[in-house]
Amino acid sequence: SNTSTSADASHYARIWSRRKAARNKARRKAAEVYARITDRRRDHLHKLTTRLVRENQTIVIEDLTVRNMVKNRSLARAISDAAWSEFRSMLEYKAQWYGREVIAIDRWFPSSRLCSTCGTLQDKMPLNVRTWTCDCGTTHDRDVNAAKNILAVGLTASVCGAGVRPQRSTPGGQSAMKQKTPRREP
Repeated sequence: SNTSTSADASHYARIWSRRKAARNKARRKAAEVYARITDRRRDHLHKLTTRLVRENQTIVIEDLTVRNMVKNRSLARAISDAAWSEFRSMLEYKAQWYGREVIAIDRWFPSSRLCSTCGTLQDKMPLNVRTWTCDCGTTHDRDVNAAKNILAVGLTASVCGAGVRPQRSTPGGQSAMKQKTPRREP
């Protein structure tokens, strides 16, 4: 009876050992696949950021809170896969290398809700609204309109040196405007 229990124990030990080895092999194989995917993504980001910096003197981006956006369960994986934070850091250091300018506009700037044609600010716009028509008659794609507004505000800020947040007193207005320095009388 003792010999059968010790034989059973050694049999189960061998099975457990084989399973453990198989798990380790599968873990290593999965790690290699994920490392290859990470390398490809990083390579793509390097190529994209280098091309953007070489082709443009000024690059305007929107300052997004990626940490909060990842909390949205339906978008979390896509946002993480896009590696926006890594993209921005690569863009900034390469722009510095090439002597280019990267401008990040404020995350609260209403780029999607502001009509790029007439400057009218829409009251509310949920994320599911992808196209909208302004009172001036222009139909906007949400992302294209936001890109136009971000570029316009960023370039204005670059020229005037002002902040990139709309003033509350001017509905739909942009805060970037040329400031006159007061003259001092001697």
